Amino acid sequence: MNKSELIEKIADAADISKTAAARALDAVTDSIAIALKEGDTVSLIGFGTFSIKERAARPGRNPQTGAAIEIKASRTPTFKAGKAFKDAVQ
Repeated sequence: MNKSELIEKIADAADISKTAAARALDAVTDSIAIALKEGDTVSLIGFGTFSIKERAARPGRNPQTGAAIEIKASRTPTFKAGKAFKDAVQ
């Protein structure tokens, strides 16, 4: 399912226009991204938790040349599915 198909499903389920559903979906994803950028976690009970994982700097190898390189530290968004969500998809 892509974004436009998801918007269509939301519009049908909520009995709203596709335009309103698109704005709602964009608002949700933007709000989650902003919260994560500020260092917060976003917990949706029954669905899951979005958080940021800190990855330390580490040594690596260039696959083309085999030369050693240093991979910089980074912040990566993660999602942990909640129990109700896991049970719904099994």
